[in-house]
Amino acid sequence: MPYLPDLARIQQIAQRSRISQLVIFGVQQALCCIFPALVFCMLALSHLFTGIIPRYDFMLITCIVTQIVLYKFGIETRDEVLVICMFHLLGLVMELFKIHIGSWAYPEFAYAKLFGVPLYSGFMYASVASYLCQAWRRFDLQITGWPPHWVTRILGALIYLNFFTDHFIYDMRYGIGLFIIFFFRRSVVIFYVDGRARRMPVVLSFLLIGFFIWIGENAATLLGAWKYTYQHKSWTMVDYHKISSWAFLVIVSYIIVAELKMFKTQSKQKIL
Repeated sequence: MPYLPDLARIQQIAQRSRISQLVIFGVQQALCCIFPALVFCMLALSHLFTGIIPRYDFMLITCIVTQIVLYKFGIETRDEVLVICMFHLLGLVMELFKIHIGSWAYPEFAYAKLFGVPLYSGFMYASVASYLCQAWRRFDLQITGWPPHWVTRILGALIYLNFFTDHFIYDMRYGIGLFIIFFFRRSVVIFYVDGRARRMPVVLSFLLIGFFIWIGENAATLLGAWKYTYQHKSWTMVDYHKISSWAFLVIVSYIIVAELKMFKTQSKQKIL
């Protein structure tokens, strides 16, 4: 009679394999979050230096130093640093507008402030780009079913513009969201964990990243990185609708990073 493997033993091995995969995935995700994690650590420690330097200025200096160190040690590449700098500028422009109309505020004094916006604030947006660049490289991301380039670029531009125009005309985010669901319905991101390919719908990845950024935003406002109007008297949880705002910011970031990565890959293929 041929040997029949014990079913319970097979299930036990499979369970251990799943746990191992989950641990490896968690470690890789933590490494992808190294820049935003360092930013949060600096926020938590910044109050210890208020007698020496304003908190916002301390954050600007430490963010710049952190960026230089990550580049020098090869944790971030030159192309990634350029993408992060671009996001810093995009975020800073948005901050200038949002502060002007009173969406939120940076109440503390700082020398490095421009029209009420501390210059370090752009790094909060740059940290999203840093995560995406790191994840792309560490998980060897590949995307199937990506919409035509002209579609993604128009959608990215519309989302970014809507962050400004929604204060004057109808908020188009949900209409744009329907277009995103339609055009990205077949898009799947393939990532590798310990050499094994895993798949996830791109739209789901937008929502998950936006949700975890919202959790981080709650921690940031608690640490005093900025304050919404309803948080000036005492801290309260950030409104749930901000999850959609972060998800749309993730989509813009995702599109920019993906388009740049695809363009670079195509350029290399043409050279070869």
